[in-house]
Amino acid sequence: MKHGQFAAMLLATGLAFQAQHAFAQEASAVSGASASAVVERRNWYNDPFFPLSHAVADCPVPLGPLMTRAQMEDDAHYRVERGTTCWLAHKCTKPNSYMYDPDIAAAIRARFAQPEGLDGTSIWITVQRRFVYAEGCAPASFDAATLQKRLEAIPDVEQVFVRVTATPRGPLPYKTLAAPD
Repeated sequence: MKHGQFAAMLLATGLAFQAQHAFAQEASAVSGASASAVVERRNWYNDPFFPLSHAVADCPVPLGPLMTRAQMEDDAHYRVERGTTCWLAHKCTKPNSYMYDPDIAAAIRARFAQPEGLDGTSIWITVQRRFVYAEGCAPASFDAATLQKRLEAIPDVEQVFVRVTATPRGPLPYKTLAAPD
């Protein structure tokens, strides 16, 4: 890799972060005017987060990519570092692994347009840094390994985590908005 390419990649990543940070400051100022005891959580980085199925009415919605402003600021440097490592290691063609996420999400939606194998489930998908998180509720008979294999077959997916429960009122294998920490 040439020095100029590396500098351009860092500049693009830095500018993207600065734009996101400026947007976050503006949004915080607006929400700060009507501050309340509730901590605002947002998808600051616009990571793909969507339901894949929705058959279990009382299934707690996963926290997904929602975070507080403080968490976003704390995660910003680490996120840039994680995103560029893939490219620097010559494992990605795009300069940041998060750039793959919208295409991965679109491929997942297309692949699961016919929800076969998802009967009786409520599963949400989060895509971050080429990692796919499938979280939600499914009957005890649900074949999580098959879902994992189907998601791993999506182009550019690096890793898949399937966290589902058959008991939505019991301990959950994922964080929710009600109890994120």
